[in-house]
Amino acid sequence: MLCSLRRQLLWPLIPQRGYRGDSPTDSGKDVLEIPLPPWQEHPDEPLDTKRARLLYESRKRGMLENCILLSLFAKENLARMSEEQLNRYDRLINEPSNDWDIYYWATEAKPTPAEFDTDVMAMLREFAKNRNREQRLRQPDLEYLFEAPR
Repeated sequence: MLCSLRRQLLWPLIPQRGYRGDSPTDSGKDVLEIPLPPWQEHPDEPLDTKRARLLYESRKRGMLENCILLSLFAKENLARMSEEQLNRYDRLINEPSNDWDIYYWATEAKPTPAEFDTDVMAMLREFAKNRNREQRLRQPDLEYLFEAPR
C-alpha cells in the first residue's frame, strides 16, 4: 500500500522515458516502468575511445536481434565513420528507450522518425537488407580488432 502511494505521488516527477509495451489491448496494470537515464553526448571523447565505446554498446543491447545486427554493422562501419557520423550513430543507438524501435526502423518495418533519419540510419537500413546473403547468426568474434588495418 505504501509503495503504491509513493508511486502515485512520485510518478508525475519522474521523466516519462522508459519502456512500455504498446499492445492496444494491454491494460498496463502489470507493466513495470523502468526509467532510463537521459542520453548524453560525449563531445570531448577521443575518437578511439568513442569507437571502442560504440563497439561495446553495439554488442551489449539486451535483445539478440540488435546485438547481432548492430555488432556486425559496427564491425563493418565504425572504423571508417567520420566524427559526425559516430555522433549520429551514438545518438541512434542510445537515445531511443526501446531497442525494438531501432530494429523496426533498420528493417523498415516502421518509419524512422525525422530526428533519427540520417545518413547513418540509411547505412544501417542498407546493411540490414543483407544483399550479399551473409549468414548472420551471431556476433563477430573480436579478433578482427587485433588485425592490421586493410
